[in-house]
Amino acid sequence: MSYMQAEGLIKEYGSGETSFMAVRGMSFEIQQGEFAAIMGESGSGKSTLLTMMGALNSPTSGTYRVDDIDVYSLGQDQRAEFRREFLGFIFQSFYLIPYLTVIENVMLPLATARMASKEKRAMAESALEQVRMDGKTHRLPGEISGGEQERLAIARAIVNEPTILLADEPTGNLDSDNSHAVMKLFQTLNEAGMTIVMVTHSQDCAQYAKRMLRVSDGLLVDEEEAIGTKQCIRKGDVGPDR
Repeated sequence: MSYMQAEGLIKEYGSGETSFMAVRGMSFEIQQGEFAAIMGESGSGKSTLLTMMGALNSPTSGTYRVDDIDVYSLGQDQRAEFRREFLGFIFQSFYLIPYLTVIENVMLPLATARMASKEKRAMAESALEQVRMDGKTHRLPGEISGGEQERLAIARAIVNEPTILLADEPTGNLDSDNSHAVMKLFQTLNEAGMTIVMVTHSQDCAQYAKRMLRVSDGLLVDEEEAIGTKQCIRKGDVGPDR
């Protein structure tokens, strides 16, 4: 049984003559520990697909299973619990809270967790250490660089120690040096066992993944295995702070 399995996923918006089918019957499997890149032009359906994989956007039809859990058969509360247990999500827009400090932003996903505040803070500090942001815990998002904001968003996504990391154009707002740094960090997380699915339009970024799925007009049109042509120089090296 595959770790993540989609069967005939369809997502249609609107109805009648104004309806639009963003995803048209996609089926695929992703194994635990894979690093997969989903590529396609703007409007191809790749971001819609990622939100369905993130239990954020119910399909019009089709099924999506993770670890043999039928995600969209769950009720709203159960689905929220599923997201807390399995998923970390990095959005193209970072959605950082400007009046909260770096560490307070990272602690947000733990707000409803049943644990002591001291334990939540320790988990946030650990996540920030992984992305080399542990020296800036008390700064506000507006006081750090764009590359640091991206790493802050990654720390927030991994603070609950998810088994799956979903990333939507994670380097879309970064220069080439910081894009390279983020991709090296993703490789390190993947080498530690995290399953990563990344939406990107960048061929260069996709080369860090081990597998590529190409989508066009809402359809899965091609798959390539064992890319991984770009390698980390050394583990934990996350590059410049710009």
